[in-house]
Amino acid sequence: MLALFDEALALGRTLIAPRAAVRWLDVTDRSRDALIAGGVTLTIPDIERLWGRVDRVAAGVCTIGEALERRVSALWDARELPLAVMLDSVGSGAVESLAEYVNDALCRDGVRLGVKVTNRISPGYGTWDVAEQSRLFRLCPASMVDVSLNDACFMLPAKSISLLIGAGLDARVDHYFSQCARCWMAECAYRRVPARRPVHR
Repeated sequence: MLALFDEALALGRTLIAPRAAVRWLDVTDRSRDALIAGGVTLTIPDIERLWGRVDRVAAGVCTIGEALERRVSALWDARELPLAVMLDSVGSGAVESLAEYVNDALCRDGVRLGVKVTNRISPGYGTWDVAEQSRLFRLCPASMVDVSLNDACFMLPAKSISLLIGAGLDARVDHYFSQCARCWMAECAYRRVPARRPVHR
């Protein structure tokens, strides 16, 4: 298994093309279950309790491109199933790491501006309806990184992650897990726990 993982990781590194696009917007109105920014209402159950008062949001999308997915499909067709599954897992890990890196970069922006930055959330996770993906895509510049959305709110390429974060003086940080435990910003004024290890850059 370790040899298979090493092979998939080496192959994945040749196929991954990480890119991200983010847009900051002012929050023009808010309620217990919604935020309005850029003329778009995002309905997110319990967002006021989870995030506190946020004055700005960043809407973004991260992707590693479609080359890895194409290779997984080719391996599947060739019945190289163990390598196909392992390579697919490498791709999933890569795009998740990219999203964490982007969230950390946004936190660094917030520290520089003297505001707190929330954890990232995405449509389809928790109680946020996946159908909200189309509204989020009206705010984030997904076309800049060649990510599109089909009628079922499924992103193409599939190894993509959309995200929304909030920022403000009174924003709540780490409402469901301690992002600080794996954040690489040693001098952050809002650090709650020591970092265990950094996100790979």
